Amino acid sequence: MGVEKYAEKLDDYFERLEDGKAKKIKPSHVLRVISKLKKKAEKLNEEIEVTEKESKKDRLKRKVLIAREHIKRAELLLDKITPAVK
Repeated sequence: MGVEKYAEKLDDYFERLEDGKAKKIKPSHVLRVISKLKKKAEKLNEEIEVTEKESKKDRLKRKVLIAREHIKRAELLLDKITPAVK
């Protein structure tokens, strides 16, 4: 899955949160998304190291930044749902 798919999942989770359905969001699912985004960012960083073309490096760096932003969003969501679940 690409970063876009994880962003869509996070958007769905935030919609549920806004609709008052936070109990339906499992923290384990959010943690899984965070884990996968971190792995994706690591993979992109490894690709940056071996890439020689500057334009491709720039594009990959932007993807890493986007993945990090989604990780922050997911962590924020996790903070919001954890008290709601308890």
